[in-house]
Amino acid sequence: MSEPPFDYGRYEEGRHVNYWRLNRPLRREARRAYPDAAFAWAEPKLDAFGAAVGDTIADNADVVDEHGPELRTHDRDGESANEVRYHPAQLENERLVYGSGIVADAFRPPPDREKPVGLLHTLTLQLLLAYADTGLVCAQSMTAGAALVLENHDEAGHYGAYLEGLTARAYDDVIEGAMFLTERQGGSDVGAIETVAEPRSPPGDSDDATEAPPGDSDDATEAPPGDSDDATEAPPENSGDATEAPPESRIYELTGTKWFCSNVDAQATLALARRPEAPAGTAGLSMFLVPHVLPDGTLNDQRYRRLKDKLGTTSVPTGEVEFDGTTAYLVGEPERGFAYMTTMLNWERVTNAVGAVGIVGRCLLESAIHAANREAFGRPIAEFPLMRRDLLEMAVDHEAILAFAMETARRFDRYERDRDDREAFRLMRLLVPVSKHCTAQVALETTSYAMEIRGGNGYVNEFVTSRLSRDAHALPIWEGTSNVLALDVLRAIEREDAHEVLFPFVRAHLDAASHPHLVALAETVRGELEGLEEAIAALSTATEADAQHGAKELTEYVFEVVTGALLIERAQHELGRDHDARKAIVAERFVRRTFGDDRGIADGAGSAMEQFDAVVRYDRLDPAALDHPA
Repeated sequence: MSEPPFDYGRYEEGRHVNYWRLNRPLRREARRAYPDAAFAWAEPKLDAFGAAVGDTIADNADVVDEHGPELRTHDRDGESANEVRYHPAQLENERLVYGSGIVADAFRPPPDREKPVGLLHTLTLQLLLAYADTGLVCAQSMTAGAALVLENHDEAGHYGAYLEGLTARAYDDVIEGAMFLTERQGGSDVGAIETVAEPRSPPGDSDDATEAPPGDSDDATEAPPGDSDDATEAPPENSGDATEAPPESRIYELTGTKWFCSNVDAQATLALARRPEAPAGTAGLSMFLVPHVLPDGTLNDQRYRRLKDKLGTTSVPTGEVEFDGTTAYLVGEPERGFAYMTTMLNWERVTNAVGAVGIVGRCLLESAIHAANREAFGRPIAEFPLMRRDLLEMAVDHEAILAFAMETARRFDRYERDRDDREAFRLMRLLVPVSKHCTAQVALETTSYAMEIRGGNGYVNEFVTSRLSRDAHALPIWEGTSNVLALDVLRAIEREDAHEVLFPFVRAHLDAASHPHLVALAETVRGELEGLEEAIAALSTATEADAQHGAKELTEYVFEVVTGALLIERAQHELGRDHDARKAIVAERFVRRTFGDDRGIADGAGSAMEQFDAVVRYDRLDPAALDHPA
């Protein structure tokens, strides 16, 4: 049964609400994306989490933004403390988030299931969490990412105790993960890492070295991650959990400085360093697990110099770390560290994308509520044509990046379920950097306009749009900047032939269109797909400089073509299943706006006024409204 159109005027602001229930497009996307019968299990969990994020977590996030983590470098006796202190509101949020199973359910069977539910569930929960706190999304995502690396690459099981803590279900048993990559002289050039790793004891038999899973060797072709070492924050009461030490042959001492380390006090930090006589560049990097507290309960020998005074994402503490004979444990096979790290890098990029969708969803909600309640010239501003058009376009943007990000999440989840699936790997390998780049750009634009809609108050920190904008500015930087991502798209095409699986993927979605209105839209996108094929062919024969020069435009072209196809396929599905033409209007607005040549100037006010209730208020639209051709 269809739901009634949404009444934004009944709310004063976008909090003390259930974000899952209010995001109807997300509910539809999740129902389609979850494998098997997992959605029936997940839906009540998502509903409960949406309520918690919309109430307690959203309120606490504003408090944490004003009272962020503080670093205590030394105790009263002058001994190193390396302690990050958190406001009680932060600890309450962490308890609610980890208690939801956001990490555990992807790695361990929930009490009422025989198997884990998979990473798609974690990503959907992250999207909802981003409505309230992007920094906390980063924190728990790093924990899941560290767990994923150990699960995939610690084949000998040396660090099972750490994996158990990272994926613990009870909050008091949780240890958090982190990823320290960036060094001051390196930045995006990961191969320039200078941190050295010396074996604590003379190198002996290397029988305990583990081999990387097949298929991962191709991951080493990824673009350098830049500031991707945004790790997670660990609750102080959990940071001292002792775990068993690995064999002596795997214990090293690290020396060097990591420059941008989020969740600086995590108990299970993954770091890259170079062993003696290792090759230069990324080929010579090894991965190490650096504990905050050693198995005997003593503090590891590292120094947290300071916390960064950041623009946003206050809840995740980011600092500078000096390694000076710091105990570290070799993970997997030596000199395979960068290949291993790309597992976490891909994961974090998908997280970044769903986080951007959550921020845009919150902006749309806040903007529509404000427009429904704010009066000017004697009537609500939501009744004026320009505002209706702007909210409609914001809704289309939200559903465009939602479709792309969730499809990327689905492909990533599929690959992690079967890492021998090369087709899934190749498609994921291309979609991930595209998704991260394009969703971040939309988030930046949307948060800026959401502040404008609220007027002067939107620029004031007491209103959430200011914080959303500050947090959104981290998204293009985390896990690789737009230039790094564009170059990574080229690598996916050149080294993985990812376009060879992309083209049939797009065509299959376009072929799903059967309604005349959607068939016409599909023909438009099909023509653009041919243009994309020609562009990729041209770049394949271009000089390296010319190919790099056009890489960013190519990245965005992939997003536009794929998104158009996704929206058309989803529109056809809703026409067939629900006899609802609403999504067809969303697809039409996206395709015409993206590939049309009139820029919408000649549209007139009629279409935006007529389509507002369907698109923005989620009102059902009779398919008869599509009788005219697109």
